Amino acid sequence: MATLPKREAFPVERARRYLEPGPIVLVSSRWSGHDNIMTLGWHTVMEFSPSLIGCMIAGGNHSFEMIRRSGECVLNVPTTRLTDAVVKIGNTSGADLDKFAECGLTRGTMHGVSAPSIEECHASFACRLHDDGWVDKYNFFVFEIVDARVAPSPDLPETLHYTGDGVFTLSGKAISRKRWFRPEML
Repeated sequence: MATLPKREAFPVERARRYLEPGPIVLVSSRWSGHDNIMTLGWHTVMEFSPSLIGCMIAGGNHSFEMIRRSGECVLNVPTTRLTDAVVKIGNTSGADLDKFAECGLTRGTMHGVSAPSIEECHASFACRLHDDGWVDKYNFFVFEIVDARVAPSPDLPETLHYTGDGVFTLSGKAISRKRWFRPEML
């Protein structure tokens, strides 16, 4: 039998270090002729068809009102090549500067939204607000993905995952259990 790990008490407010669901995304938005980008780690897949994504966007964030008013955004998946831009975007306010210009990022277009994509990212998902029932209470937006653009390679890019305190982990080595995969369980 395998040796069990020795576990110790851990501060509950730091549980996100182990529970963050996916890679950091750069959320781009447009409202009233202005574009912005924010760094986001709090998102989760909610449904496959329609493709629904839940995102927690802090009410004090400059992007919050832009997204709430426009009802749309683009979730862009950066690779580790954009680590410095991810950090800079997360530590500055779009109210003060043009983050696209500041980080040397290229605006792209997607179907179904006016918000720009970030062309340097591995993947971009255009989102329209699907349900705002949890926005007032939890700052939680439910979006439907209406357009998707993904680079064909690499199939599994190296992405960033935030653990708090300015520390990121990288997506790890892939392992396969395809022989046990049951698509009907999705």
